[in-house]
Amino acid sequence: MTRGAGQGFTLVEVAIVLVLIGLLLGGILKGHELLANARVHRLIAQQEGIKVAFYGFQERFRAAPGDYALALTTISGVTQNGNGNGRVETTTVPNEAVLAWEHLSRAGFLTRTYTYGGTESVATSPVNPYGVYLQFVFDGIYGPGTTAAPSQLRHNLKTGSQIPVGIVAEMDRKVDDGAPNTGAFQFSRYQGNAPTAPADDSPLQPSCTSAATPTGIWNAANEASNCGGASLL
Repeated sequence: MTRGAGQGFTLVEVAIVLVLIGLLLGGILKGHELLANARVHRLIAQQEGIKVAFYGFQERFRAAPGDYALALTTISGVTQNGNGNGRVETTTVPNEAVLAWEHLSRAGFLTRTYTYGGTESVATSPVNPYGVYLQFVFDGIYGPGTTAAPSQLRHNLKTGSQIPVGIVAEMDRKVDDGAPNTGAFQFSRYQGNAPTAPADDSPLQPSCTSAATPTGIWNAANEASNCGGASLL
């Protein structure tokens, strides 16, 4: 029987529509959750793979990639030596933080081959799932500070920036203690993660963390999109 002009929906029909809407929304939310989990696991796998490569290189050559002073004579295809001072630094010539990827890849510890070029590019450095370069370096730019005392400087692998705070916070919960200022995985201000004023008139980038406690907390509720972390080595 057809519905006449002016007749409304029955309660049963309204209930069916609401159920269908609920199922659709549930599917969308579940899809977003699965996508976020996939990104978290991809970032974790990337970090863990490079950490294994670093330790393998260090075990074989008794030196850090990028800093290795005998690379030209012991690794085929390498274009530059490091200075051998025990620290992978960005202030040297060549830039050892960029050179590290050539040393690692030419020694067979990475699946992709990178060639030193002085500055970061897709030919010299790997990128995270958000298209930002990873960085392996000796510094103190992690946790609560932008600089650190000499005793706090150490080698660390930075995830690169542009990672949503919820993703990097979940990484921390899965691999470490869930606190951005402590443990083996910490917040990093690499590539402008700090809540600084932009050059133009765009809104201030929300802070990724809060220093309300010594360990800090990830500000997962404010939807900051320019965050990152560092795996301490």
